[in-house]
Amino acid sequence: MINNNKGLFSGVMSGVLWGLDTALTGIILTMSPFIETQKAVLLAPFVSAFLHDMFSSFWMLIYMTIKKQLKHVISALKTRSGKYICLAAIFGGPVGMAAYLLAIKYIGAGYTASISAIYPAVGALWSYIFLKEKLSKRALIGLTISIFSVIILGYSPDKIESSNYLLGFFLALICVLGWSLESVICAYGMKADEVSPTQALQIRQVVSAVFYGIIIIPSIGGINLANQAIVSNTSILICITALVGTASYIFYYTAIDSIGPVKATGLNITYCIWAIIFDTVILDNNITFKLILCSILIIIGSVMVSKN
Repeated sequence: MINNNKGLFSGVMSGVLWGLDTALTGIILTMSPFIETQKAVLLAPFVSAFLHDMFSSFWMLIYMTIKKQLKHVISALKTRSGKYICLAAIFGGPVGMAAYLLAIKYIGAGYTASISAIYPAVGALWSYIFLKEKLSKRALIGLTISIFSVIILGYSPDKIESSNYLLGFFLALICVLGWSLESVICAYGMKADEVSPTQALQIRQVVSAVFYGIIIIPSIGGINLANQAIVSNTSILICITALVGTASYIFYYTAIDSIGPVKATGLNITYCIWAIIFDTVILDNNITFKLILCSILIIIGSVMVSKN
């Protein structure tokens, strides 16, 4: 029961903190040097994601050093589970997030967010297939309510500017695949050799940052922008945001380890609510009736998923 309560609390906090991380990231993308040229605007999401995970890996390195767990991370990396977590990192970070950002480019943020919101349902499918995790009818109904509420919340009837809709739709599905597989693969990895959530997260952030830095950023010509961002004042806010994101990841991975990937993602998906709430508080944006209604439905659905 204690472990279950810990998992539920961790799942909720992962959503709250990721909502704050999202709001802060939105501010970062409006700061110099990400707005100085048209190329910088296009590369900004990729570069900021790379710097976010890089700083996050540094925060985790400090945390694990203080906890005297660094040598265990190195040992865990050599295990079969460590390799699974490396795979999960690539699916969740560079693959999932890169596909998400590219989909936004082709079909817009509203449609991309709506499509990507089905990742918990797909994660439930993978859990059923690979982890033999069963879902009650109430949990399935709750998950469905949450997912459709997020779709309604993110859906925008605005005209799609890009004519290449099929490519954007396909990229959004790749994002769903990446995010859903990350939680299931991590759950399997942490169970197999008893790798702790913090050890898994340290591995995840380092692998994601390295993959971004070695493959994605050079391939899109973002090295100069990354260097400019690091030496600018914006890097301070990125570093703080990475700390918030790191805490969110720790709670998320703890929830996955404690209550399973399905319930963890069911609670984590509430980040969309918290992001808009923080965005309203920080940037003084208006709260609409649709936001209030969908927020209530998402919370109800999440409780149905997580409740025994």
